[in-house]
Amino acid sequence: MVQLYNLHPFGSQQVVPCKLEPERFCGGGRDALFVAAGCKVEAFAVTGQELCQPRCSFSTLGRVLCLAYSEADVSNETLQLESDDFVICQKPMELLGEKSSQSGISVTLESTGLADEKTKYYHVQHLLYKRFAPDISSYVFSDDIKLHSLQLLPIYQTGSLTSGRKNLSQEKELLSLFCFFSLPHVGYLYMVVKSVELMSVYQYPEKSQQAVLTPQFLHVIASNNLQCFTVRCSAAAAREEDPYVDTTLKACPPVSMDVCALRIQLFIGLKAVCHFKNHLILLTKADPEAIPERRDSPKRLLSRKGASGKLKAPSVAEAGWNLYIVDTISPVQLYKEMVDYSNTYKTAKTQSCIHLLSEAHLLVRAALMDAHQLEPGEKAELLEAFKESCGHLGDCYSRLDTQHSHLALPYYKMSGLSMAEVLTRADWVLEDGSQKYERGLIFYINHSLYENLDEELSEELAAKVVHMFHAAEPKQLPHILCSPSMKNINPLTAMSYLSKLDTSGFSSILVTLTKAAMALKMGDLDMHRNEMKRHPEMKLVCGFILEPRLLIQQRKGHIVPTDLAAHLKDTQPGLLVASVLGLQKNNKIGIEEADSFFKVLCGKDEDIIPQLLVDLWEAQLIAGLPDVVLQELFYKLTSQYIWRLSKRQPPDTIPLRTSEDLINACSHYGLIYPWVNVLISSDSLADKSYTEDLSKLQSLLCGPSFDIASIIPFLEPLSEDSIAGLSVQVLCQTRLKEYEQCIDTLLERCPEAIIPYANHELKEENRTLWWKKLLPELCHRIKCGEKGQLYLSSLKETLSVVAVELELRDFLNVLPEDGTAAFFLPYLLYCSRKKSLT
Repeated sequence: MVQLYNLHPFGSQQVVPCKLEPERFCGGGRDALFVAAGCKVEAFAVTGQELCQPRCSFSTLGRVLCLAYSEADVSNETLQLESDDFVICQKPMELLGEKSSQSGISVTLESTGLADEKTKYYHVQHLLYKRFAPDISSYVFSDDIKLHSLQLLPIYQTGSLTSGRKNLSQEKELLSLFCFFSLPHVGYLYMVVKSVELMSVYQYPEKSQQAVLTPQFLHVIASNNLQCFTVRCSAAAAREEDPYVDTTLKACPPVSMDVCALRIQLFIGLKAVCHFKNHLILLTKADPEAIPERRDSPKRLLSRKGASGKLKAPSVAEAGWNLYIVDTISPVQLYKEMVDYSNTYKTAKTQSCIHLLSEAHLLVRAALMDAHQLEPGEKAELLEAFKESCGHLGDCYSRLDTQHSHLALPYYKMSGLSMAEVLTRADWVLEDGSQKYERGLIFYINHSLYENLDEELSEELAAKVVHMFHAAEPKQLPHILCSPSMKNINPLTAMSYLSKLDTSGFSSILVTLTKAAMALKMGDLDMHRNEMKRHPEMKLVCGFILEPRLLIQQRKGHIVPTDLAAHLKDTQPGLLVASVLGLQKNNKIGIEEADSFFKVLCGKDEDIIPQLLVDLWEAQLIAGLPDVVLQELFYKLTSQYIWRLSKRQPPDTIPLRTSEDLINACSHYGLIYPWVNVLISSDSLADKSYTEDLSKLQSLLCGPSFDIASIIPFLEPLSEDSIAGLSVQVLCQTRLKEYEQCIDTLLERCPEAIIPYANHELKEENRTLWWKKLLPELCHRIKCGEKGQLYLSSLKETLSVVAVELELRDFLNVLPEDGTAAFFLPYLLYCSRKKSLT
């Protein structure tokens, strides 16, 4: 069904002063009109509103059969096959794309023999095969199923309508291609780029003679009128050009939307039409029977064989034909008329209003897609009309309660209107004085409040939004109140609406947390504490997962902790860390966002790590988050532990977990080796926080997951002169299996730890180091060392182990040649009796 709107797409018209009756005509260049009659071609200048002026004329070698204009280096070849023969028994058929090659009709390209012919660039592509059959029951004449007006219409890439991006290349990039052809009573428009699809079917009110397709309109001539139909070319091209169309970001009226007739304008005796920029060229010719006879008609006298050649030439009017130039009005002017026309449907809330506004929107889109012909001022005016049309469509869909009401969101986004402007222009009052908020408006506001638009509503508008959602979608009210855009809401107003909500079910946790946040905003700490006590901590964590904006918000691209988060930092830091960890587990916040959140919350510079962030990292290790890169997390923690130890800098808050807690809860924290405890027991000056950081670092190094080699370059700030530095150094060397170097270090720095170290580390394949490394080193250091008693006791322990491990002969071979026999005798006796004892 084609709907008719009585609009005015046509503007002024003028007569082309042709000397001969036109047979062929076409437009071309910037402002040229060519008219052919017989062997003569006349050229006219067509510029704006000025009269059509003759430019020149020239003669051809023969009668002009076809007249067409093409740009330099561009040629259009058309092969047209016509037949008056029909096979009545064949059914109508349509084959699309490559399937049309199965029609049985073959097309062969033949060379013209010209030297510059680029035949290698020519190829045949099958687009469409369509076979029509007459309706025998209605006695249709063959003329009624003759095809006419075959046309291909290209649309080129233009860039985004709203970004202002310009195509710097002079070459046009094909975006979409459309194919139109017509029967006398029906026309067909296909899109033929990636695939061949039927877009629109045009049913004419009377028999057509010719049609011409433009990006904005389809112009059809019948015998006595000019018809103007809308087209869907810009809707199809928009979807080819912009992948974000038909999402929550952008929208465009559908290609399947019914077309309409904008105007049917009377013209007597229309015979031919062509389109040229913003002009239609129309040829009218009255039938001979319709011309009244005159006594002195020059045309009748000239037709007689005996007529004299000296008679006066006929005038244009007397000849019964005219060639008209009809200007189409500017797209913006027609757009404004369509918008005004749509107001007649506005109060009825019908689809007619949306349909007409959609037509206006597509009209502006089509004009912008042909932007290379626009002046800068015209383009700016069109862009403004484009945004305005998006606002009008947003208004329409916001008032609807249908399956398409969600389109209010993308149209309002494309309009550039702020949320406050949309709320101000929204019509909420019904005829009976009551208020109703339709689904489209609710959908737009809800999504906008979720998207961090960096727009803060006034207290008045915020109160209206709360009232709106309490009436339409009360379950969304806690989420709405957590939006940064609702910052200016009066907390008393918010509390009054929250108190009216049904708090049964899981949503009661979210209502409780929202009340607690509002109570904090009101300064009522007692009410805040009472609300926080309503649920156990783990349920509160679930509430924060349901609505992360209770803790974390974004404004102008920056993370902003809420007042509630700042309060929890001081009063319930464990709940705060557990909640942020829960957000990470549920993909509500990223790793870098969480790090930034705690730095901003604790007021630290980018390079300073607050203890709460260290608590979060430790919690991440315990939780085993899948998205956390384990070694990167190890690096963060060890770097912080090392920095604090090197600076003897205590944490800014009390850590949530001790090293013992971490060892018991997390497999990545290993049991600290016994010899390490002996090593650090000599540092009596270390405070508790220092000892905790050292124990956590040592525990990580003793764990099974840590890549020791990766941490070596970062140990430099930790002085080897300190017990902490010594323990970390020996731990790393041990994990790297550099046992001999560790023995030297311990004998030099802490001999009392050497035997615990050897008992723990020198086992299995490393057991030989007892007699190959440790025993010779102890014997050597007793002679020249200052720690004789420590070395002596260590030597005795070593000899006890070696005497058990070696046979007597091997034991004798490892003893020093200059040793005192009496000292070694008890161990030799034990070794010799060992065999009999076993």
